Amino acid sequence: MALKQTIAIIGATESTGSDISKSLSKGSSYRLLLMGKDEEALDALKTNLIASGANAEIESNSCAKEACWEADVIIIATNNELEQDVIDRIKEVAIGKIVVSVSSPFTRTYKAYAGSSETSAAEELQKLLPYSKVVKTFNTVFARDFKTSSIVNDTGEIFIAGNNSDALEVVSKIILSAGFIPIIVGDLSVSRRLETLRLHG
Repeated sequence: MALKQTIAIIGATESTGSDISKSLSKGSSYRLLLMGKDEEALDALKTNLIASGANAEIESNSCAKEACWEADVIIIATNNELEQDVIDRIKEVAIGKIVVSVSSPFTRTYKAYAGSSETSAAEELQKLLPYSKVVKTFNTVFARDFKTSSIVNDTGEIFIAGNNSDALEVVSKIILSAGFIPIIVGDLSVSRRLETLRLHG
């Protein structure tokens, strides 16, 4: 019997992290390690997913390093994925692993892009985690899209960018299991464009 792929979701109790956790919990081929700083909210999310009929194995951990140590794929779904504290905690255990960049740098009102035209959050994350395989995706998905998605009924396309073809294939399968259609659009340099798409959604 094939081993289940383990996915750590850092920031699982935040808005996007919670939506991703709910979508991926439907897939029976996954073991999800949910990480959040608020242990009460983390326990509530885990209980809710199990009560909602999750097919995935669900575990929780308030320590980012411990969650990522066991993971095959790490999804960073915090508001600021470049937060130095998070990077410092996972850098050693993320070596050789796929790290999914989700966030886009916006102003507090979400009306303007706060990043640079010469780079992207995903490219900066790759610099901070040079021995990991960073993939950009999920950042163009809105909460309403997650709420209407299902494994058997694709509701829309999700763009993916990355420099490693094997990592892109793995993440594409994860996106399919979440109920979306994966569209590979290029290497990490394309994520500069992807990170501004939400402004025009």
